[in-house]
Amino acid sequence: MPKTRLRLVPLLLAAGALSSCEVGPNYKRPAAPTPTIYKEAQNWTPARPSDAADRFAWWTVFDDPLLNELEEKVVVSNQTLAADVYAYEEARQLVAEERAQFFPTITGTPSVSVSHSGTAAESGASGVGATSGAGLRSGTTANYELELGGTWEPDLWGRVRRLVENAKATAQATYADLVNARLSAQMELAADYVTLRELDEEKRIYDQTVKADALSLDITRNKYNAGAAVLSDVDTAETTLYSARAQDTALGVQRGQMEHAIAMLIGVPPAELTIPPAPWTLKPVEVPPGVPSTLLQRRPDVAAAERQAAAASAQIGANIANYFPNVTLSGAGGAESSTIGSLFSAQSLLWDVGANAVQTIFNGNLTTAQVQAARAAYKEAVANYRQTTLTAFQQVEDNLVAQRVYAAEQPDLTASMTAADQALKVTNNEYLAGTVDYTTVVTAEATALNAHLSELELEASRLTTTVVLIVALGGGWTDADLKGKD
Repeated sequence: MPKTRLRLVPLLLAAGALSSCEVGPNYKRPAAPTPTIYKEAQNWTPARPSDAADRFAWWTVFDDPLLNELEEKVVVSNQTLAADVYAYEEARQLVAEERAQFFPTITGTPSVSVSHSGTAAESGASGVGATSGAGLRSGTTANYELELGGTWEPDLWGRVRRLVENAKATAQATYADLVNARLSAQMELAADYVTLRELDEEKRIYDQTVKADALSLDITRNKYNAGAAVLSDVDTAETTLYSARAQDTALGVQRGQMEHAIAMLIGVPPAELTIPPAPWTLKPVEVPPGVPSTLLQRRPDVAAAERQAAAASAQIGANIANYFPNVTLSGAGGAESSTIGSLFSAQSLLWDVGANAVQTIFNGNLTTAQVQAARAAYKEAVANYRQTTLTAFQQVEDNLVAQRVYAAEQPDLTASMTAADQALKVTNNEYLAGTVDYTTVVTAEATALNAHLSELELEASRLTTTVVLIVALGGGWTDADLKGKD
């Protein structure tokens, strides 16, 4: 092993001084179009602020114990979210991989070699020499060597720091994606649960309709037998009853499928989940939208897009660093001896240090192309960030206007339902009195049924809109939760 060729300490000091340099742009959050107020939130007076609920358990505002129980299982058992968790863990380990480049690589190489001369005439033995101090015969020699080697590429131009910055921002974006996927799954479960309870209430309405139609058929048959009604009235009553029964039965398909969808969201086979029918107790909740400027911190998809822009910015610097020479410091030290006992003695120790630099002279403009591609990727990421921001504002505005309009529509539909019920009651009395035919009764029944279904659909729509609005506002999450997520 050769002796020292270069003093190492001055070289390390110089490398340390240069390593403070970072080429490429320093990232700043891109500007995004942000309104001062929500257009559809003017004169908005929330009836119940969402701050009363747990910051993350936003579904508790609906005050439904079973919904709360199901939502808690989404994070624990949903396999799609489990995959996202592992994707985030993978991204975190990629940060550790890039950080490892800050440190030298050290290797150890122990070796033993034995050589034989082939003859040993002085010993008087045939073909084998006399025993030496090492316990070997005089025609055999041994060599013991222990070598430690190391290489280190100082981060002179900040390439590794930019790569770490890129990996860290990517990991944070992955975490924000995980939160967004979790919010989406929670939103879907809440919306499915609202639909399931809507179907329960719809079946209750049809059950009452079937019961009323069966009673009407009995009355019509009695009137026909008494000569007070015609056969066509009986036929119409039978048609109305059987049609209502068919529609009542058909609801079972939708309800079963909705229950299966909920089972998938909480990560269990559909056969293992049964949700008993329950009365319609869910009530719409008004949600304060807050200030538009805070939406950029409250939406995980916006945070993910912003972090992707940060990662793309860091990649520009990493590629620019390829214009500059790479310096590698290397060193080796160890010991070499013909006996183990003297392996670590002063005269057996050797060491060697050195340095080399590599500068690319020509690569067909590869580096320039990589830098330009990174700049284009950054501009693309910024455009995606701004578009994600616009989409976020649109979703909030869409659901604000839906809530406002549905709330204004509710009193009219309720009044319509009440009037239809009263009209049906009057029409039934008139039919019993013989002043109207059965067709009038059927028409009144259909009007009352549609009024009840329309009012129920509106209530369900208000609830679903509330769910979507809460999630559109970030569901209680903020980008401050990204701190340390690398």
